[in-house]
Amino acid sequence: MKAIWNAVVIADSDRTVEVNGNHYFPPNNVNPEYLEESRTHTDSELGEATYYHVKVHGDVKLDGAWSYPDPTDAGKEVRGYIAFSKEIKLEE
Repeated sequence: MKAIWNAVVIADSDRTVEVNGNHYFPPNNVNPEYLEESRTHTDSELGEATYYHVKVHGDVKLDGAWSYPDPTDAGKEVRGYIAFSKEIKLEE
């Protein structure tokens, strides 16, 4: 699975985990140069999400990615993994 924005592959993995319709990428399969931590945090049944802005070629998708660094039991499968908003194209 690849996550692509502005024609750039920002994540690539054959080990994504799908939860609630979102594909979560292992952190070592996401290029950190395209992510900048946001101040946004939300709570869900998976725990508290930390958000990231996605930046490619000067364009920014605010809060375009998120992760659960310390999830609840329901989210333990995606601890530290990174998911992307619908604007980020996913392809196999």
